[in-house]
Amino acid sequence: MAATLAVLAAAVGLFLFATYKARQPHELGKLRWIPYGGIQFVAILIIVLALAHVISLLTGQPLVGRFSR
Repeated sequence: MAATLAVLAAAVGLFLFATYKARQPHELGKLRWIPYGGIQFVAILIIVLALAHVISLLTGQPLVGRFSR
């Protein structure tokens, strides 16, 4: 449980940092080498998976999708 919450907190922190950096105006003529939108997407994916894992740990039953029932 502690590892899952640590990964969840790290993903939320990464998402907030990427959002902060993405909203900053960039200098004209300079390219951004780090795709902050992609980092946000990956962080949200990790957050959703970590939340599903936390729910599974708390309830004791794994989450099943609609099509695997």
